[in-house]
Amino acid sequence: MTNKILIIDDDIELCELLNDYLSAEGFEAEAVHDGETGAERALNDAFGLIVLDVMLPRLSGFEVLRRIRTGSSVPVLMLTARGDEVDRIVGLEMGADDYLPKPFNPRELVARLRAILRRAIVPMTGTEGPSPLLSVGDVSVDPGARSVICGGKPIEVTSVEYSLLEVLLRMAGKVISREDLSTQALGRTLNYQDRSIDVHVSSLRKKLGALSDGGERIKSVRGIGYLYTCPAAERNPDS
Repeated sequence: MTNKILIIDDDIELCELLNDYLSAEGFEAEAVHDGETGAERALNDAFGLIVLDVMLPRLSGFEVLRRIRTGSSVPVLMLTARGDEVDRIVGLEMGADDYLPKPFNPRELVARLRAILRRAIVPMTGTEGPSPLLSVGDVSVDPGARSVICGGKPIEVTSVEYSLLEVLLRMAGKVISREDLSTQALGRTLNYQDRSIDVHVSSLRKKLGALSDGGERIKSVRGIGYLYTCPAAERNPDS
């Protein structure tokens, strides 16, 4: 996983600050200041992560994200206006991996970036051979390739969606709190106003569809978190 980060933001002063800060943290940062150029750079070079502002000239951040997702699964962290929950939810539903409201502390940005990159890194294959598949019912995930099969067909998921699904499958038949799910899958604690977990789970539900009997794969447990509903007997305990 490359440490090259593309910043797409029309605030030149902020970009310069982030460039200096990220360089000091070991990242190689590049900044562009309009949506059209940002989309082109994101699709034509190998970046490890994109930092994308919602409000941009020429193309909005949402349109840039849409174009990126048509040709790349590169992780994207969106910058949104503080208090604008709609922008955050729309960005996550369109395939963003995380968001950070402005203004923000650069240290928090770096922490978010590191968490996203850790999730996106493909595990190294050990001497014992490829990582075994984790299977629950008709859903299988490959920890080595970070790929998903449902009903015998490959399912396109984002990096964070894969991480969430892997945790849910490993906990199949047991309730996992939103806080624990965030810690294990997102690599960070969950703010009480943070709905990112819920949006990502909603996206997974749509992509995986219902169980063969029409039931929910991922059930919401009111006031607690989520439960992957496949019977424990169908789970592969050695995966």
